[in-house]
Amino acid sequence: MPKIFLTGATGYIGGAVLTRLLERPFDITILVRSAAKASLFNETFGKKHSLKAVVGSYSDLKLLRELAGEADVVFACADADDLAAAKAILSGMRDKYSETGVAPTLIHTSGTGVLGDDADGMHASPSIYSDMNIEQLETLSPDQPHRNVDLVLVEADSQGYVKTYIILPSTIYGFASGPLVESGLQNWRSQQIPRLVDVSLQRGQGGMVGKGKNWWGNVHIDDVAELYLAILDLLSKASPPPDFAHGRAGFYFAENGEHTLYSVGEAISKVLSGMGKGSSTPTTFSDKEVRLYFPGGTSLGSNSRCRAERGYKVGWRPSRKTQDMLSSVRGEVDASLSR
Repeated sequence: MPKIFLTGATGYIGGAVLTRLLERPFDITILVRSAAKASLFNETFGKKHSLKAVVGSYSDLKLLRELAGEADVVFACADADDLAAAKAILSGMRDKYSETGVAPTLIHTSGTGVLGDDADGMHASPSIYSDMNIEQLETLSPDQPHRNVDLVLVEADSQGYVKTYIILPSTIYGFASGPLVESGLQNWRSQQIPRLVDVSLQRGQGGMVGKGKNWWGNVHIDDVAELYLAILDLLSKASPPPDFAHGRAGFYFAENGEHTLYSVGEAISKVLSGMGKGSSTPTTFSDKEVRLYFPGGTSLGSNSRCRAERGYKVGWRPSRKTQDMLSSVRGEVDASLSR
């Protein structure tokens, strides 16, 4: 029975992946910050699904190394920018390789924020990245978000002691579901669209950065989770598709359509105006609102355009499209209001 170690089990992505792993005959170890949640995981899913929850965080580098060193496959679904944690996981996988002579697998969560520019919502970008065009990806600056960690993983793969597969989700939407959500163990909402909804409710009007002319890809949470499982299933294939790559070429975008920020702001505005709040046309966030609502910066105003060609070539088949994303806005508004 393959041994799996997963981080981010209580998160939006990690929980969706774990929900699917629990349906398979795996020996699963997860890292959970809360002792109470770890106990609930063990009591609810431990014996039935061969799952063990260990209390710890990405700050516990020695523990990360130990748990990664015991696994055949590691799913890293927590902080995409924690370089120290990524190196600790890789150290454990190097230990595993030294003991067995077989390179273990790391399936790491990055994000298409690595493609972001400084458009501030004022213009579209003609640059569309393909995960089949490695030379194009290698033009990205090491200073781009997530890129420093991604490059360390690629270098580790080149040394032969680990096989790395890097998944880069775009704007994820939809409500996660399943036994982890029902047990109160998993975050069931995304970040980008709910954040825009919350801000729009506070200001009483749908909004956008600049003119909202920037473009992002989008993908449903269930389709994202299926990409992780598609990669996992291909690991055991005697003859996987020729484009099933790892390391330097092992980048997998997760998208199934793209949208402008204006279109999201408009969808929110239409829902709110139907409730008697503001007009059906989004307005630009003022400088004061940007400072108040987005203290970490307005990356939502950037362009992040990509095509998930590699995933399609290896058998991933996402089913939801941009219209599904726009239609999901009403549910997000209802969810925010019900809190």
